[in-house]
Amino acid sequence: MQHKVVDLQDVVLRFAGDSGDGMQLTGSLFADMSAIYGNSLSTFPDFPAEIRAPHGTLSGVSGFQVHIGSDEIGTPGDFCDMLVAMNPAALKTNAKWCKPTAMILVDGDAFDEKGMQRAGFKTDNPFTELHIEDRTIIVAAISSLTQESLKDSGLDAKAILKCKNMFTLGMACYIYSRPLEFIYQYLERKFSKKHPELIEPNKKVLNDGFNYAANIQAIPNTYTIAPVKGRKKGTYRNITGNQATAWGLLAASEKANLPLFCGSYPITPATAILEELAIHKSLGAKTLQAEDEIAGICTAIGASYAGNLAVTTTSGPGLSLKSEALGLAVMAELPLVVIDVQRGGPSTGLPTKTEQSDLNQALYGRNGECPMPVIAAHSPSHCFDAAFTAAKIALEHMTPVMLLSEGFLGNGSEPWLIPSMADYPAIKPPFVRGTLAEGEKFHPFERDPETLVRRWAIPGQKGFEHRVGGLEKTHEGVLSTDPRNHELMVHERAEKVARIARDLPKLQVVHGPAEGNLLVVGWGGTFGHILTAVEEVGDAVSYAHFDFINPLPANTEEVFSHFSKILVCELNSGQFAAFLRAELPGKEYIQFNKVQGQPFLVSELVDAIKKEL
Repeated sequence: MQHKVVDLQDVVLRFAGDSGDGMQLTGSLFADMSAIYGNSLSTFPDFPAEIRAPHGTLSGVSGFQVHIGSDEIGTPGDFCDMLVAMNPAALKTNAKWCKPTAMILVDGDAFDEKGMQRAGFKTDNPFTELHIEDRTIIVAAISSLTQESLKDSGLDAKAILKCKNMFTLGMACYIYSRPLEFIYQYLERKFSKKHPELIEPNKKVLNDGFNYAANIQAIPNTYTIAPVKGRKKGTYRNITGNQATAWGLLAASEKANLPLFCGSYPITPATAILEELAIHKSLGAKTLQAEDEIAGICTAIGASYAGNLAVTTTSGPGLSLKSEALGLAVMAELPLVVIDVQRGGPSTGLPTKTEQSDLNQALYGRNGECPMPVIAAHSPSHCFDAAFTAAKIALEHMTPVMLLSEGFLGNGSEPWLIPSMADYPAIKPPFVRGTLAEGEKFHPFERDPETLVRRWAIPGQKGFEHRVGGLEKTHEGVLSTDPRNHELMVHERAEKVARIARDLPKLQVVHGPAEGNLLVVGWGGTFGHILTAVEEVGDAVSYAHFDFINPLPANTEEVFSHFSKILVCELNSGQFAAFLRAELPGKEYIQFNKVQGQPFLVSELVDAIKKEL
């Protein structure tokens, strides 16, 4: 069989195995290497919900999907061109994601009688049982080959088997013409200080996997995916949404000239934001891993009162616990950024799966009349700008701000053009300045007539002593139970949030004509999937995406007025559609919803759009 090198525009790979098989690392390295090579990409780590599921079972399968291309990539892909399955359970749970033309690589050593039984196969031929026998199937004794490769390495048997993911990565690098130099550099960085003895064995097994793939007949072709052409010049890096969120907060801290404080309690999938901020003490970041969610937000409120850019991070169940303290921050009118990396619920729900079902909680999940700005990130790299914007709104408008991310965004990654801080606006908190005239008193809830924002006095400023707290007060800061004062303050707090719309970008139709029959609408992390779908459908449909939810962009009603129907696509049961019906009644809102702990498929969005057309 003559070997061919085939040029591709894009390719989707899915790495799957037990939690200990290193598939997340394998996929991450393949993605990072492709980003450095110059490809566009989007990734989707898919973690098991159980922390220690029994070895070889369906519930313990961990996956990582990466979509790389020579043009801009908006999604991790619906189905894969290559599936790497390190055991029978990984094959069984992921075979449904294979294209009809897919290549399937399995570790033949794992497909013994015990492994097949644990995965629930009824026959001794898993490929026929799964109806995938017509794919290009490569059965390689990856575990045995790894053991043979490292038999003289001096590593123990357990450590040797942990290297089988590097053998697999070497094979994938050969098939898709990926350079190995980046992985060499990664191994040297990772092991040089504490375990330098692991560098050469990992390099060797990586090379042996590459060479093994080059010498077997089962791989008829290799493939190349050229770097993106015409991309804006600058320095790019592959970045996850959680990392980008942390860096956006650090950038806001610099622009506001304020120290950053993050008080949080670890929770999947938001923990990485706290971990990333903890690395950057040199940039003025202070982090506290609190004993619980309530302590996390309360320490942040205290830090805000003391003049910090204050942040707390969480996911859905933790946001529930923070709701009382959120009301305190609204009543005290203190700046605070609350980041909710959404996951499947309710309760513990699906802790490692993505969803958009916390929107109602973000909008309404507090007692009393308690309005808060709510914004949403739409891609892993956009998490940087979303976090920066959330901090700017909080600091300049003296209000807590809810930033909604999602597990898909927080754990996923894409190339990010590292920006210049000179391109970002200054952040100007409304601090009190100077000194008071003799006999003059500071009125802490006296408001700017245009923005209704109160001034911010830091404890210790002579003459500006004042009270804040959860009880209602007058403009002078005096406790009050007067009915008319309470109604006045409720209206002013709500109007202050509403007037933030004056500072927000206008809603744009990002695809299609500015008027027509059907406008597709989305928010948050559905952006790439919906944009890809509407581009596939063509100019018969238009698309507008919401990064700002409360308040809505000022021109939202005008944009909607030019369309007969609004199709709202979201990963919940229709929460944003219900919000739009309440805020902008009189339009026909059609829902397309998915609540499976998984992102949309482009194909299902295309079908939903064509149905409405």
